[in-house]
Amino acid sequence: MENRTKVTVETTVNAPVEKVWQYWLGPEHITKWNSASEDWHTPYAENDVRIGGQFLARMEAKDGSMGFDFGGVYDDVKENELIVYSLGDGRQVEVKFAGSGNETHVTETFDAETQNPVELQKNGWQAILDNFKKYTEEN
Repeated sequence: MENRTKVTVETTVNAPVEKVWQYWLGPEHITKWNSASEDWHTPYAENDVRIGGQFLARMEAKDGSMGFDFGGVYDDVKENELIVYSLGDGRQVEVKFAGSGNETHVTETFDAETQNPVELQKNGWQAILDNFKKYTEEN
C-alpha cells in the first residue's frame, strides 16, 4: 500500500468518558450527530463494536441529491480508550478517548483519501467531531 497522509482532528467533550464512548458508538446517537453540515444527515447506522465487527453509517444530503455508505471493520477495540478501524478502501482510522473526570479528549487520526484536498477532508472530519461534541454535551 502506498504511503498515506495521516490527518488528525481533536476536541475535548465536557462529559465523562463512559458517556462519550456510548454516544460515539450507539447507532441511536450516530444518526443524530454524524454530519459535517446542516444540509446532510445520517438516516441509518448500525454498529457491531468488537474486533472483526462491522459498522455502517448511511450519509445523505437532506435533499436526496447524493449519499454514500461510510463503513468498515474494527481492528482494535479497548472500551472507553481506543477504537481502530479499516474502511472499505483500506484506509485506517484511529480514535483515542482520554477521560479525566467530567472531560474527555477525543483524538481522531485518519488516512487521507486522494480524491479531495487534505485540508477539505480535515475540515469535514473536524466539523463532524464538533457536531459530536455539541450533541453529547446537550443531551
